[in-house]
Amino acid sequence: MTARPARTGAAGLARAAATGDGGPAPAGPAVEVRDLTFRYPGAQRDSLTGVGLTIGRGDFTAVVGGNGSGKTTLCKTFNGLIPHFWSGTYSGEVRVFGQDTTTTGVAALSHRVGYVYQDFGNQLVRPTVHDEVSFGPVNFGLADWRERSEEALDLLGIDALRDRYTWQLSGGQQHLVALAGVLAMRPDLVVVDEPVAELDPARAEEIYRRLTDINRRLGTTVVVIEHHAEFIARYCKSVLLMADGAPVWHLPVEEAMARSGELAAHGIPAPQVVRLARAVEPEGKVPLTVEQTVRWLDGRGLRPAPGPGTPEPAAGEPATGPNAPAPQPGPVVASLRGVRHGYRDVHGGLTPVLRDVELELREGERIALVGGNGAGKSTLLRLLTGLKVPRSGTVEVTGTDTRTARPAQLAERVSYLYQRPEQMFLADSVRADIAMFPKGRGRPDTDELVDHILERVRLTPLADRDGRTLSGGQQRRATLGIGLAMAPALLLLDEPTSSLDVATRDDVIAMLEELADRIRCVVVATHDMHLVAEWATRVIALGDGRVLSDSGPAEFFADVELLERVHVVPPQITVLGTALGLVPPPLTVDECVGRLPVAAKEAGA
Repeated sequence: MTARPARTGAAGLARAAATGDGGPAPAGPAVEVRDLTFRYPGAQRDSLTGVGLTIGRGDFTAVVGGNGSGKTTLCKTFNGLIPHFWSGTYSGEVRVFGQDTTTTGVAALSHRVGYVYQDFGNQLVRPTVHDEVSFGPVNFGLADWRERSEEALDLLGIDALRDRYTWQLSGGQQHLVALAGVLAMRPDLVVVDEPVAELDPARAEEIYRRLTDINRRLGTTVVVIEHHAEFIARYCKSVLLMADGAPVWHLPVEEAMARSGELAAHGIPAPQVVRLARAVEPEGKVPLTVEQTVRWLDGRGLRPAPGPGTPEPAAGEPATGPNAPAPQPGPVVASLRGVRHGYRDVHGGLTPVLRDVELELREGERIALVGGNGAGKSTLLRLLTGLKVPRSGTVEVTGTDTRTARPAQLAERVSYLYQRPEQMFLADSVRADIAMFPKGRGRPDTDELVDHILERVRLTPLADRDGRTLSGGQQRRATLGIGLAMAPALLLLDEPTSSLDVATRDDVIAMLEELADRIRCVVVATHDMHLVAEWATRVIALGDGRVLSDSGPAEFFADVELLERVHVVPPQITVLGTALGLVPPPLTVDECVGRLPVAAKEAGA
């Protein structure tokens, strides 16, 4: 056995932070942007307009804003991709650690700036995980490339994946590998576009803890493009709000989170504990974490009595929340009987993914499929489409065994929206992609249907753009439009809210509800626990290739041992409810507010 080099971990990174691997790091801010304007080739308007911005050395900045606000375009100027690779109309100045990005090449900048892209799968270029992580240091001829690779693998806790092929990994695992490859270069600035995209909640927390660690201990400047306000409130130091291609403000995180109404107007609702505090006190300082909120409530005498206590609905109103009756099951839409499946590696070995899965999916159900990265969620969805058939067992969709029908025939009954949105674009415009299926089936109201869906996904102004040229969030909305136009009996969505701002996520939920009369059953594989809490009527948890739990959302989130096993972190308001001793824990902010003593006082006022 070949001995591995000793790992220096933070020590090695600390040396890099001090020297930048190329001499003393220059004084001054990490990023300076002056009067920056940029327009993509062929675009009708500027993506960035007169941007002025300073990010200090050692800052941990969250860049927020609605889809298409210019967040990703701005960050691509930090490593020189704009203007060196995207050669649109460019004016202004960007300096990173004093270097002008227009006169410094991307290769030179990559020593100081590490970037994990929104489409992180496309930046993996080597066959195995270890090869990928070491690619940057090896490519630049760095003598300590082994040490760098080992410490990056160790830092992110993915050493066990070192010999796996990158194409065998789940999306979340690929994301971690992409970040490890960046950290192996020991950059002074790390930019991560959607850090928690496609990661299970436990891994998402770990990513932010790791980024916080290198920021605090090593002084590495961190910039994240983020839609999740809870992560921003807990880990970031400042917030940059973007709209229409320009900064609205750049503020310390406490001040930014206090502007909850303004953030919500830009598609970034405040953390759930902030919204709860604002429901109680419209003005004043707000707590940012669960621990702070417990103390905040105690200081106002508002701690609810522990135990059960969800209020009864008002007369004439339907029961909601965890005490609402479970919907009556309808006819079976799809079933899996004794399903086993796995994948062959290049050496011929079989890696099992699903083991003896037994499930029935019924009409009217809103099913959330949850579990850690690599648990088999995407594989299960593909089996339901007929794109893959199980190695043993039976999969049936509307009574048809998927072994006996081609996927094209099953497409009339089941629609699958891929985890990678760019795979869904076949035509030269979003409108044509959405119209493709209903038009091909001779549906007479295709034009009206397409117009309605474009409006619902808020893409009418971009209807004639090629879907592959849209931002990540816009692409996700377009693929949802493609799936909804198919109006199948069974709709399968793989991470449908990844990269979406919360306003668009709410639109997605509204669209699914609106089409309930045409779509008999919806299954969503997701790491978005807010979606699970607010939308699902049934939660199926996968782990070790098996169904570990099949229950309602309240029961699922109340099982602490199960949550840890499937790498799930509940929504912030549910964690707060558990800390307050509420049984079952609340699933929404409104439900939690209704269980506070202040609600009873106001009702009696």
